[in-house]
Amino acid sequence: MSGGQHIVRIVAQRGIGFSIDRVVCRSPIITINFVDDAFVVAPKGNYRNIALETGVAPLANGSARISIGGGPHGIGGGIPGTEVVAAVKLEVEDVQTEEGVDGGRIVCAVSCSPSAYPNLTNNALDDLQSDLSSVLHQTLSHSSLHPPNLTILAGRKSWLLHLDVVVLTDSGSIYDALFLASAAALRDTRVPRTRGIEYKAQSRRATEEDIPMGDAGRSGFDTRALKKSTDFELTDYWDEGEPLGKSESWPVCITLSLLPPIHYLDATPLEESATMSRLLLFFAFPNSASGNSVLQGMRLLGPGETDLQIMKTLIPLGEKYARDLKRGLDAKLHSEALRRNPATRNKMAR
Repeated sequence: MSGGQHIVRIVAQRGIGFSIDRVVCRSPIITINFVDDAFVVAPKGNYRNIALETGVAPLANGSARISIGGGPHGIGGGIPGTEVVAAVKLEVEDVQTEEGVDGGRIVCAVSCSPSAYPNLTNNALDDLQSDLSSVLHQTLSHSSLHPPNLTILAGRKSWLLHLDVVVLTDSGSIYDALFLASAAALRDTRVPRTRGIEYKAQSRRATEEDIPMGDAGRSGFDTRALKKSTDFELTDYWDEGEPLGKSESWPVCITLSLLPPIHYLDATPLEESATMSRLLLFFAFPNSASGNSVLQGMRLLGPGETDLQIMKTLIPLGEKYARDLKRGLDAKLHSEALRRNPATRNKMAR
């Protein structure tokens, strides 16, 4: 090389995959070339190892834990990864006397462990929690994603779905982890089945002679098909029920860190601090058979500016990354269902 010109090539291996053991695939995805005191970064289009586990909160209606870049075996060079736990709890809400909405509603909240952000003050941590909660709630509570089976008694009672997410550690890609954990917990959720009941008060005091043969001991609660129910009862145990409607529609988030004209995925905190702009893309795939995608929303974070033409090229790329992420999520949730449900595992083995 000529005087003063030097090239140093740095290659980091990272991979994407939902695997109980290790990373599904690995490939070199970032190259930094130093040429005449300048550098060029090749785009990295993959995630670190992603670990997923469902059913982590026994008393919740649905729960999941996501870890990106970390694990018990020191995945990622022993550096702690981003770990997020999400849990869903259903609560009965009176539509007529409380803040309930006919058809049910979804409320999302994010809380951050102080140990995940030791450099932030209490006020700064509260602001971060508010920002994360706002993004998650505004996206998941949209009417296009609303499950149809949150109604208990039309116009009277409905389910209030609380989605609580806790950030345990943050080693980058926090938005991606939040939405992955939320989607997994929501798809793990079971809504208890109910049936309407009506109390029929007798008009006069009944005697044993007034009760027709065969009706003795009949309860005043009639749970047959009623035209107008006044209350309800559960037909399932608290941990049983049916999946949330539109379970395939919960979106995933793709965070593109921008260094125009290139971008990269799964930035570490050090990489995020060196990036002026981040583009959040929320993609849903409501029909897995057709494969059609829906862009539920997008946000641009940071003080940097991005050209509109670059944005137009980034959205299709983000859709491709989201599709791959959704495919991995579907596969892992299927294996989790087989692991936790012996009946399902035996059925699939036949």
